[in-house]
Formats: sequence, structure tokens, C-alpha cells
Amino acid sequence: MSAIVRLQNVSRSFGTKVAVSSLDLEVKAGSIHGFLGPNGSGKTTTLRMITGLMQPDSGTVEVFGKEGGAGASPAMGYLPEERGLYRGMTVLGILEFFARLKGMHNPRRAVLDWLDRLDLSGAGPLRVEALSKGMAQRVQFIAAIIHSPKLAVLDEPFSGLDPVHAGQLMRAVRELRDAGTTIILSTHDLTVAQRLCTHLFMIHHGRKVLDGSLEDTLARHGCTTVRVTPRDIASQWPGCTGVANATRDGTDWELRLEPDADANSVVRELMRQFPLTAFTTGSASLSDIFFRLVGVREGESVGQGT
Repeated sequence: MSAIVRLQNVSRSFGTKVAVSSLDLEVKAGSIHGFLGPNGSGKTTTLRMITGLMQPDSGTVEVFGKEGGAGASPAMGYLPEERGLYRGMTVLGILEFFARLKGMHNPRRAVLDWLDRLDLSGAGPLRVEALSKGMAQRVQFIAAIIHSPKLAVLDEPFSGLDPVHAGQLMRAVRELRDAGTTIILSTHDLTVAQRLCTHLFMIHHGRKVLDGSLEDTLARHGCTTVRVTPRDIASQWPGCTGVANATRDGTDWELRLEPDADANSVVRELMRQFPLTAFTTGSASLSDIFFRLVGVREGESVGQGT
């Protein structure tokens, strides 16, 4: 796959605060590229440079093979972190307005089709100000992708959605990708990222800490995990061969095993040292990897978004 977005040695600061530092990145055509990182990590700044809303202090940003970001190109669709819909317009009116801005001459059929796909078939005559947060979020998503862009940049598209409508939006993102749209997706929901993304980019304190396919990321950074519940909840960690890291989590111990360790052998050794009432084994999730790389659990925040 060729690169549809390429960043080379990109840096951006705001006064004395460094938002992005010496960043290199390629987004391959046809991918769903997840942008991950705690609040304040530099995700939104990076997205704004890709869209052309912001220019780097140094380095180059190429989109569609041209330097300077995508700008107003009709080949791009952008769902910003800060939502912006004209509250006095009807849903049908505003979606047709945005579609025409992107070069569509007769958008009514496409608008009605997307409203139906996202469970908004009766919302066309409603004014934006009458919509719930979740309905407005889905309308904003349609506005960003109604013209079937070559590249869609989606900043927190699942914010405010219940599980049913989040699932609908996930299907819509996959369908866009299958139809030829490359997706850049910023999300705090690591479960969604693991289910949806083909590639992952993780940034922390403005620097890249992870970049690669989902499969390679899980293979390289994943590991076997064991969760044990001792009968005596006041028990101290006794130490155990094959355990790289042990973390207390309430009444349980969460164990990350060394690469060649056998989970059954670890559990047997632990049971010789203190009685266990329960144990489970599994593989590290994207949330586990995220925590190990940036030190923040899923759902926690660090700093303010930039």
C-alpha cells in the first residue's frame, strides 16, 4: 500500500509547550489508522497539521503527495474534536449544504441513505438544536463523510454514543474503508481501537511511542497475563519465577509473564506459596499495552488535549 499521509521530522510548539516533537509517520492507503494517547499527548495537534488547519514549526506534512496538509481538498473529510453544526438549520438542510461544499450536485439521495443507515431516518426535518448529543454526533459524522472522501480524519467519532449507535458507526467506518476511504481515527476507547483499526500510532508527550499494524503490535508488545485471587487478601506478593511484573488490583494480583514463561507452572508455584481462590489466564490487550507504554489506564486522563 502507498502512503496517503506522510509526516517527516514534524515538530510543533505553543509558546514554551512542545506539543509534537520530531514526529515521523506514514498512513497507508486503505488502512484504518488509530491515533492513541492520553489527553495532552499531541494527537489533535497532529490531526490539525494533517488537515492543514495548522502548520508545523519544522518538518514536512504531505497529504495526497502534496506538502502542506489536505486543506480544503474535497478528497478529505474531517470530523473535528470540537463539534460545529448550525443549530438553526434542519438536519436535511445542513447535510445537503456540507455535501454541496464538497462538490456533490444532487446530494439528497445520499443524505437520506446515510440517515437511514445510522438510525436517523426521521430526523431530516428536525432542527439541529432539537437533537440529542448522540444524534448530533451521528449527523456530524455524516457531514464529514457524505461525499465518500479519499481520506477521512475522525477525531473521537464515538464520543457521546450509546453501545448500539457506536456499533452502527463502527460498521459504517468499516464500510467506508471497504469502499476505498482511508481512515485516520483518534479515540480514547481502546476496545474500539482493537476491534476496528488495522494500524496503530501511539503518541505520548508529543513523541511517537508505537507505530505499526495491529497484528504486529499485539505480537511484539503483548504477553501472557495471569490474574490470581489469594484466599488471604492481605497476602504480600511472594515473588515467583517467570513473572516479569506483578500489580495489585483490589483483592487480586495481575501478573505479566516473561516471554518464555509457562502460565500453568507459574500458577502451580504460586499455589505452593499461598492458597488461591481463583485464577484466570489470557493475553495482554491493547489497554494493557497502552498502560505499559504511557503509564495511564484506559479511561484515565493526563493533561489537557492538544
